[in-house]
Formats: sequence, structure tokens, C-alpha cells
Amino acid sequence: MARLKVGVLISGSGTNLQALIDNCARADAESEIALVLSNRADAYGVTRAERGGLPHGVIDHRGYDSRAAFEQALSETLESSGVELVCLAGFMRVLTAEFVEHWRDRLINIHPSLLPAFKGLNTHARAIEAGVRFAGCTVHFVRPEVDNGPIIVQAAVPVLDDDTAGTLAARVLREEHRCLPLAVRLIAQGRVSVVGERCVIDAVAPGGALINPTPGPQEKGPEPCGSGPLVTGVGRR
Repeated sequence: MARLKVGVLISGSGTNLQALIDNCARADAESEIALVLSNRADAYGVTRAERGGLPHGVIDHRGYDSRAAFEQALSETLESSGVELVCLAGFMRVLTAEFVEHWRDRLINIHPSLLPAFKGLNTHARAIEAGVRFAGCTVHFVRPEVDNGPIIVQAAVPVLDDDTAGTLAARVLREEHRCLPLAVRLIAQGRVSVVGERCVIDAVAPGGALINPTPGPQEKGPEPCGSGPLVTGVGRR
């Protein structure tokens, strides 16, 4: 079966790009990176693409008179490379509704929070300030509203009492590197479908529950029926 052709849009260091590169290097990978595009020539992710021998380029948004012209260049370049799925992997540009609708259900994003909570920036500091016991990351199909759309994969991590925004970010980032490749694999395998504004995924959901703080022996009730990993799928095509 032909591999799904993936385009990756980046603006920075490209650690999630590297996770996709490593995933696509597997002998049994269902996808391949057809193109990496950055809107910044100095993004380290461009170096990662070069080292990986991947087709790559820079389309600097500052070289266009309008956002529409910039996005048209993005789309034309992606399409000329045969891209079937676009991954936003730290792409720091807000996309217009026209671009998003053109790539509807073929455009995914990874966001460092458990959406719909903490949309936007400074997610880790805001999670700590809010006093939540779990934070995490979300891979979702993109919709015109920022950080909104059908959720494909989420991972939850505990928030510790001595966490800073930096320590929590590092813990969440490790899960991002698992979740984005997982979402691409599920899509490439044809296991994700969008029904209304929800994803339905042909995958086994975990049982049990995550509790933070962990109950002591005196608080424990009956053992839960089953347990599962932090990374979960919510969705099937």
C-alpha cells in the first residue's frame, strides 16, 4: 500500500518534526514526509530536514503583501509535492479560514494542553496558575477557530506541586513526541473518521483512571477494571 504523503509546517526547533522523521524511518511506516516547509529561514527544523535528506523549503511570510498570498504559496507548494496530510508542528502563524477549509480534515495540529482547556499561548503557566492536577497535549484536526477542531489523540501528565512552566513543558513535550506520530499513523491506517465535529477512531480505549495525587492505602477502594497508557485515541476513518 502506498505511504501517506505528509507535509510538515514548522517555525522553530522542530522537535515534533524529528519525532515524525523517526516514525517515518521505520521499515513498516505507513507514511512518508514529502515536504518540510518553514516560514523562517533560521528555524533549526530546517537543519533537521536537511540532515534527514528530506525535501524542504522556506516560504517567508514577510515576503508577501497579504496573508492570502502567503497561504496560496504554501498550498501550491504542498500540492506540487503531492502532500495528502499537513501537520502543523510548531508553526507559529495563524491560518485563515480559507486555508483551513481548503485542507479540511487533511490538516492537523499539536497543542500543548488538554483542549478545550488553555487554548492559545502560555499554556503551562496558565495550567499551574489554575491549579489543575493534570495537563497534557492534544492532536486535533484544524478548524478556523484557533486551537479548535475534532480531537484525535490526547496525553495527560500530572502537574506536580513544585512544577514551573518549564518543568511542566518538558514533561508535556515528551508526550507530544509520542502523540503526533500516533495521530499520523492512525490516519494513514484509515482508522480515523470525522463524524460531525468529533473523531471516531478504530482503536482500543484504555480502562481505569488517572488520579493525582495517588491515593494512599487507606483511601483505596476496589481495584479498577483495567488500566491503560496515558496516550489515548478518541476517534476512525
